[in-house]
Amino acid sequence: MNIQNDLYVLMPELILAVGALLLLLIGAFRGDKSANTLTILSVFLIGASAYASMVIGDGTAFHGAFVMDSFARFTKAVILWSSAACVLMAHRFFSLEKSERFELPVLIVLASLGMSLMVSANNFIALYMGLELQSLALYVLAAFNRDSVRSSEAGLKYFVLGSLSSGMMLYGISMIYGYAGTMDFTGVAHVIKSSGSNIGLTFGIVFLLAGLAFKISAVPFHMWTPDVYEGAPTPITAYMAAAVKAAAFAALLRVWREAFPGALVSWHLALWWLAVLTMVVGNLVALAQKNIKRMLAYSSIAHAGYLLVAVVANSQLGTAAFLFYVLAYTLATMGAFGVVIAVGEPGERHQQLSDFAGLWTVRPWLAGAMAVFMLALLGFPIAGGMGFFAKWYVLQAALNATHPETSLAVVLVLTSVLSAGYYLAVVMAMFMRPRSADAPALRPVRTPTFLVVYASAIILLFFGIFPGGFAALAGNSMPTITASAPAGSPPTSMAGR
Repeated sequence: MNIQNDLYVLMPELILAVGALLLLLIGAFRGDKSANTLTILSVFLIGASAYASMVIGDGTAFHGAFVMDSFARFTKAVILWSSAACVLMAHRFFSLEKSERFELPVLIVLASLGMSLMVSANNFIALYMGLELQSLALYVLAAFNRDSVRSSEAGLKYFVLGSLSSGMMLYGISMIYGYAGTMDFTGVAHVIKSSGSNIGLTFGIVFLLAGLAFKISAVPFHMWTPDVYEGAPTPITAYMAAAVKAAAFAALLRVWREAFPGALVSWHLALWWLAVLTMVVGNLVALAQKNIKRMLAYSSIAHAGYLLVAVVANSQLGTAAFLFYVLAYTLATMGAFGVVIAVGEPGERHQQLSDFAGLWTVRPWLAGAMAVFMLALLGFPIAGGMGFFAKWYVLQAALNATHPETSLAVVLVLTSVLSAGYYLAVVMAMFMRPRSADAPALRPVRTPTFLVVYASAIILLFFGIFPGGFAALAGNSMPTITASAPAGSPPTSMAGR
């Protein structure tokens, strides 16, 4: 084993790991007064890790347990951008809440490390290690506001249910190992190809899928999401809805495309129904929500269903559509939660839909940005920016699959129309309803939150007009095994569609 090559391939993760330990030492010696310094240093660490992932070439580490390829680079860029945005928004949020502590940026860096390992994992043990690392940090982050009963409850629920899902996933992995005799994705794929599937493999896939479905909030494994999202501090909720979902989906797609391409019959129908149920239930329940955070929680469940359509397509075009969708969804979600932070008050107040009434009259640019995010999540053309093309590419992937998923495409369109009921309700409240006379004066938008909100809106709008660059990048960002498609497979570039 060439240890130098292994360390080089894992340089982005090493930067985060060593950096987190240094941040922890600084915080241990200087206490909470070092929170400002640690926030700045953590953003630089995350930026350095993102830069390293961009410049490092393709390769594998530790006998193929980890892989660096274009798929991992693209996904890591999305995750690390979300991490930096969360650090910036969380610092100001907790300073206003009078609960600023030095552990916050350290935990976010550690969670980023776990997610980065997840998307590079090419081995079930490596995948589980990355998932547990990010989960342990997130359990603490969800309950970070110790003075809030709702935050403590959110952390406890997430811990209990997350531990259950991890146990199910580990049991599934053990059954897959018992069948294949290897933990490597490629090794499992080769055994399936030569020996076919059996009942042990099928049960292993079921338990593995159940564990991953919990992480992506797919129905019926979604019950924790609304309560945890509502109770967790708003910046952490944004992080869980964006970065955590992106990492879990990237891991799911890599596992399914690289470990189980020969077991299509065993998993295709299950994923198909997961996608349908998640799209329908997420959108239906979101219609009844009046709390913005709970509405965005159910919205994230619905978008998990849309992303599952790209996974079910099981093609290079599906992978490219997945990556483009993850980017657009992450920008819109982080931006929307940034607006929620800007409008809210200490104590997590003013998060009802009625609190956004007349926002246009007092914060026109903030209202305009929120309208962009809502329309992007809806998939509205032009004003929704990249959101429209994200859903369009997923539809194309479904319709151009080896076995066209026409019914899934129809459900996607119908549920997207249904989602207009709650996305447009936010836009109508901001622009068409008068602001209450007793509504409190809004605080000035802090610079970090300002940067996250408006940078997200500008990127969404710009690449909604010129989507070709990111579409081509997503089309060329394939997992290593699926990088060379067989003849007759769907095209990898979406730029011309």
